[in-house]
Amino acid sequence: MSDVVDFRGGDFRGPVIGKAEYRQQAPAPTALDALPSPAAGFTGRDEELGRLRAALDPSGPGGEQAVLVTAVSGLGGIGKTALAVQAAYAAREAGWFPGGVLFVDLHGYDDVQVTADQALQSLLRALGVEPEHIPATADERAGLYRSVLAEREAVLILADNASAPEQVRPLLPGGSKHRVLVTSRDRLAQLGARLVPLDQLTAQAAYELLDRALRIADPDDGRVAGDAEAAARLAELCGCLPLALQIAVALLAEDPSMPVAELADELATSYDRLAALDDGSRSVRAAFDLSYRRLPAYQARLLSLLALAPGPEVSEEVAGVLVGAEKSPTAELKALARAHLVERASTRGCWRMHDLVRAFGMGTLAGQVDENAAKERVLDHYCQWAAAADARLRWLPGRKEPEGFRDRGQALAWLDRERAGLVTAVAWAGEGRFAGAAVRLAAYLGEFLSWRRQFDDMIAVMHAAGRAAQREGDRLNEAGTWNNLGNALLEAGRVGEAIEAHTRARDLYQVAGEGHREAITWNNLGSALRRAGREEEAIEAHTRARDLYQVAGDRHREAMAWNNLGVALGHTGRVGEAIEAHTRARDLYRAVGDRHREGTAWANLGATFADTGRTEEAMGAYDECLKIFREYEDSYSEGVTVENIGLLHEKARRPAEARTAYLQAADAYLCGNAPDKAARARAAAAALTVPEEPTGTPAQAAPPARTTDSARPSPRPPDVPGTGVR
Repeated sequence: MSDVVDFRGGDFRGPVIGKAEYRQQAPAPTALDALPSPAAGFTGRDEELGRLRAALDPSGPGGEQAVLVTAVSGLGGIGKTALAVQAAYAAREAGWFPGGVLFVDLHGYDDVQVTADQALQSLLRALGVEPEHIPATADERAGLYRSVLAEREAVLILADNASAPEQVRPLLPGGSKHRVLVTSRDRLAQLGARLVPLDQLTAQAAYELLDRALRIADPDDGRVAGDAEAAARLAELCGCLPLALQIAVALLAEDPSMPVAELADELATSYDRLAALDDGSRSVRAAFDLSYRRLPAYQARLLSLLALAPGPEVSEEVAGVLVGAEKSPTAELKALARAHLVERASTRGCWRMHDLVRAFGMGTLAGQVDENAAKERVLDHYCQWAAAADARLRWLPGRKEPEGFRDRGQALAWLDRERAGLVTAVAWAGEGRFAGAAVRLAAYLGEFLSWRRQFDDMIAVMHAAGRAAQREGDRLNEAGTWNNLGNALLEAGRVGEAIEAHTRARDLYQVAGEGHREAITWNNLGSALRRAGREEEAIEAHTRARDLYQVAGDRHREAMAWNNLGVALGHTGRVGEAIEAHTRARDLYRAVGDRHREGTAWANLGATFADTGRTEEAMGAYDECLKIFREYEDSYSEGVTVENIGLLHEKARRPAEARTAYLQAADAYLCGNAPDKAARARAAAAALTVPEEPTGTPAQAAPPARTTDSARPSPRPPDVPGTGVR
């Protein structure tokens, strides 16, 4: 290049100054490798990372059906950006995008969002387009963007924090060689994208994140590995949410002398756990608040009220009750689910929310909703329908049919679905204004919890209701809860406590002059005394109950007393009297139409026949009760009966038949929520071997099991709900 300016041929008149200006044309700077740094301690997303790699891989299957857009969605703080960045690094290292990787944060949940047009301008500059060459209109900019990409080798565009499809659509390239990876708190299904939803980490992955991230800060930091139990508790308190876990790591790294257990204790005892999950630059509450502020008013109110829902899941029915709506807010729940603030539960028609979202929702209640009114609506609703379900479970043919549920199966289905919420709602009895309703609700749950063998729940429910009834001076309901508590304690093997509970119930009924209800407690007390080895006292208690029932003309509960009396008589060797008692019980049950309890009488007859060596009669009785138990889908009682059949076979030296029966019993016990008895039956099956030749010596087998009938006072129902199908 010459620095001489040639003026030859010029016509100059006056002084002349020569000036030369040189321009060198070069491409504008680009930003095609602008990925943020990978998250510290990233772990636990192997499956999701595999799905993203498969979607981004240009050599993968698909052809014309290549995945052009992939959308990662999930709750704020769930780790969407970390996963997307990890996948982008993996794709770049694999050489899939030689044209580069573009990154743009759309700030979709901030007060000031990045518009699609602003994002386009940023991406055009990143692609090397001079600012003055960027067109004036949005459509022209989008066209130039697609044209520039068309001239490039494959490019990956990572659009982070999108809140709506409109933020992303203009960023989609025109060709099929490029890929777009989007993260959002909403599902963005309208983009036609491959959807990759994120859930919380597993407990193990959360533990690993804590350990890895802390060791990045200090390779010698072994606090997590040194106290695995405390670390697991810390991970649980963080809801296995990556953002909360990273904040916990920062708090630990900031104070190297703080044990993991100390931080876990602080979170567990903190009045406001979300306030504790704040490391100065990151906050779980702030992350959730960004989503909450975008909600329409009705959805925001629903989210707040859902935090009050009893139990880990809430049905659409109860969600409607919480907000005081006449119909279920299904559309609003779906909208919250698209924002990943709630999610569908495994139970049909139910929803659940992350523990930390629930804590956030509780923090939004003040001044927004009337918490007490919402709880009262839930308790009233539960009392009405639990009363209707209880009436259906207790109903016998020949009596007026209860309203609300068309059959026993429908009542059980409703109770099964709502069980956790019902149990939790009873715990509201600790708040004085809810005591009366909660005590009534507990009474309606006794039959159901006993049928489903949910004795831990029953113990918790009756303890809470009993304390409330005592505070309120409600002696009859207090006695009822002591009685139901005694039944549950006996089934849980806490015999001494069961005797004490039934004794207290009996004394309360005696003081109140409730002779009929007193008979119930005598009968149940007798069963507990027999389990304690106090057979003669048990016989006396059952006899007292039988006599009181006869005076009251209650043939149904008289049958219960006869059945239990037969069990006690059999244990004292008075076999003839036991057979007579069980026969009386069977006939009375049949007369009043209680077919299920007729089955228990048949079962006890079979066991008594087996004790006396009357094998054929025992097998006949067992066949009768098995028909009934299977008809009622009573898996536990079926397990007891089949196990007794196994004992008969074992005693008769038929090991193959006995082993088959024990294995069938184990399966039935599992279905009947009795894993301990299932293990016992499997052990009995495993212990059996078939001898090469019969020895002629009878095998020694355990005595057959008996079934006692426990009774619960019939609660007085509130106004029965309508007959609509539930």
